[in-house]
Amino acid sequence: MSTDPLVAEREWLTMVERKTVLAVVHTLAYGKRLLDILSLLEADFRVQVVFTAPPHVFGDEVPFFLQSLGGAVLPWDEAIRMKFDLALAAGPRGVEKISAPLLTLPHGAGYLKRLSTGSHPGVAGLRRQDLAPGGRLPAAVAVPHHAELSVLKQHCPEALPLAHVVGDPAHDRIVASRPLRSVYRRALGLAGEEKLVVVASTWGARSSFGRLESLLPRLMAELPAGRFRSVILVHPNVWSGHGSWQVRSWLARCAHSGITVLAPEADWRAVLIAADHIIGDHGSVTLYGTLTKAPILLASSPEQEINVLSPAAVLAMAAPALSPAHPLVSQLDYATAEYRPEEYAAIAERITSEPGRFNRNMRRLMYRLLGLGQPAHEPETVPLPNPPALDSWAQGRREVPA
Repeated sequence: MSTDPLVAEREWLTMVERKTVLAVVHTLAYGKRLLDILSLLEADFRVQVVFTAPPHVFGDEVPFFLQSLGGAVLPWDEAIRMKFDLALAAGPRGVEKISAPLLTLPHGAGYLKRLSTGSHPGVAGLRRQDLAPGGRLPAAVAVPHHAELSVLKQHCPEALPLAHVVGDPAHDRIVASRPLRSVYRRALGLAGEEKLVVVASTWGARSSFGRLESLLPRLMAELPAGRFRSVILVHPNVWSGHGSWQVRSWLARCAHSGITVLAPEADWRAVLIAADHIIGDHGSVTLYGTLTKAPILLASSPEQEINVLSPAAVLAMAAPALSPAHPLVSQLDYATAEYRPEEYAAIAERITSEPGRFNRNMRRLMYRLLGLGQPAHEPETVPLPNPPALDSWAQGRREVPA
């Protein structure tokens, strides 16, 4: 067992000689994914979790996120001088500097994006520089689906023996929470027959956020009040890249028109389950929408950025494309009429090949790397908590991560 890295700085600690796990939070999106994994260590007095935040271009929202958690946070320059029993990371930047067995995992729904330009083309997250930054391989690579193994073999064959197919935590939480859809809708404040339209955007020049300038007036003018409510879910990298003030400034008219903009730290999953329609792109949130019964319209689906072997590529062919020339309500109705549950179910099955088993698989892997026996109980997939009312976000509400 390594020496508890907190002891040197906090000599008054009560719990000493614990196994210490370092959560490496590069960005808000990475941090939110790590919370699903860290929940598997709850109530184990043998384990101490600490956090650190490496420098990252999209790391602006991380300090508030970590402060809200109330965890012990180590400055990056201190963390890389210490030893840990396990490190968890959903991104590669700087992790080769960490002294610990490293477990890496994707921060979204698998590996959807393809990089076709630059010096290192390939599937983002499965390239050699993603898996072995600085030439150092991790102790384990967690992937959601067996299909990823063939891509991994192509891009970084030396990492293949380290790969473990564990499943997808967001998939399992959404599936476990679907029976609560009516509860979530009441919590959001949706009335009777009101239809909830969720507009989801990933980040990048070809994301649907780049088209919001033309879509927003249509949401405000073409969706009748009392019949529709709209929610905008913007990838945290957009907030960090452009600044929260700027994003809120761009979307300032939304609140005046009854459109809700979820803060970047908000848990979007219950909102997605409550949706009646989804307008999205090639990002993870849109793909997770195939787990709901909401028809999907694609505002953006750039072929050059989509991993052709991913479920996002299949969704790009199955979902109708948003048209600038036809009324928005009629397009939502068309998407509903064309919706095929079996087609969406087949796409959703490509998210994970271990449905409902992420917690079991991931906990087993973590405890093996820690050199500890697992707690003697089945890890539970807990349904998502009720979301805050949509109107509360119009007041600039910020959410403490659950």
